[in-house]
Amino acid sequence: MKFGIDRLLHEPGLRGPLIGKRLALLAHPASVTEDLTHSLDALAACDDLKLSAAFGPQHGLRGDKQDNMVESPDFNDLAHNIPVFSLYGEVRRPTDEMMEGFDVLLVDLQDLGCRIYTFVTTLLYVLEAAARHNKAVWVLDRPNPVGRPIEGLTLEAGWESFVGAGPMPMRHGLTLGEMGAWFIKTFGLDVDYRVIEMEGWQPETGPGFGWPLGQRPWINPSPNAPNLSMARAYGGTVMLEGTELSEGRGTTRPLELFGAPDIDARRVIAKMRKLAPNWLAGATLRDCWFEPTFHKHAGQLCNGVQIHVEGPSYDHTAFKPWRLQALAFKAIRSLYPDYPLWRDFAYEYEHGKPAIDVINGGPRLRTWVDDGAATPSDLDELAGADEAAWKSERQEFLMY
Repeated sequence: MKFGIDRLLHEPGLRGPLIGKRLALLAHPASVTEDLTHSLDALAACDDLKLSAAFGPQHGLRGDKQDNMVESPDFNDLAHNIPVFSLYGEVRRPTDEMMEGFDVLLVDLQDLGCRIYTFVTTLLYVLEAAARHNKAVWVLDRPNPVGRPIEGLTLEAGWESFVGAGPMPMRHGLTLGEMGAWFIKTFGLDVDYRVIEMEGWQPETGPGFGWPLGQRPWINPSPNAPNLSMARAYGGTVMLEGTELSEGRGTTRPLELFGAPDIDARRVIAKMRKLAPNWLAGATLRDCWFEPTFHKHAGQLCNGVQIHVEGPSYDHTAFKPWRLQALAFKAIRSLYPDYPLWRDFAYEYEHGKPAIDVINGGPRLRTWVDDGAATPSDLDELAGADEAAWKSERQEFLMY
């Protein structure tokens, strides 16, 4: 198969409208061609194209910033003699000055298929800026590595943030190119928009179910996104960032496991199986031990649970990472009623709101976990309605 960047490079007819235009590129470390040349270098090597600027999202164009809320500075790319502007530094949205230096913005970002992954919000912000400044935006489309599944509660009005760009569920099942079209209609944007579509993407086909296993190597789009297993689990495990439980940062399997020094993982798994065994379908849970080298519980031995989503036990349709992680919270709350589960800090610069609520786009998940009388069927009813509505809404934007 071919990604959007590869089609643009290999099909001169696609580049015709760009000739004579000043181009900017929004990219990160996973923005590479099929031969693993970075897109910035590949575009700069095209004699008929003129690069005048570049942009980096969260973690930077180079991907050097390890944690959340670690900002990247602007800098000059000496190899190509262009400015590189950070959209996760002093600003999150392009400034007027940044928008003056180009005519067309090429967006080449590998996403993870999850609302909270900030590249989604950055796409909205650049589309809004392009509409104000009469600039064109082209998305060079890439796979949603977790395919088409939908899961989670829809973000509620008033809970918009840098990890919640609009009213969509946690697992949206769109590519960035499709997402851009949804943003334009949903927010009424008047912008010159084009998607260079992929060729041969088959999101319903195994074993990759969204990611072309055996055809393209995995490159971290952010430092703690090291493999496809992480991407599959992320729609649930990202919620751990709003808790006192370790999500495995500081280990070699971040966001595939969770734990803490003061929980019994085997008891947690047993409680999960008792509460809602059907929510554990499609994956295998294994109790384990780990010691984070940094971040939460650094240097402490943690008992935890690893979520295995590879091998013969993996069922792409049955696997529900958001429900699985919600169930883990429910089990811990039941076993340890006084456990300080929810982390109290400003998450992605949102002050005065529980981090878990910012992540979920509202308080409904936290309320369900903390309500001892609430059952899995109660959360299923809430999420199921949102998921059905999104499945219908997104249909017109599917390009593959």
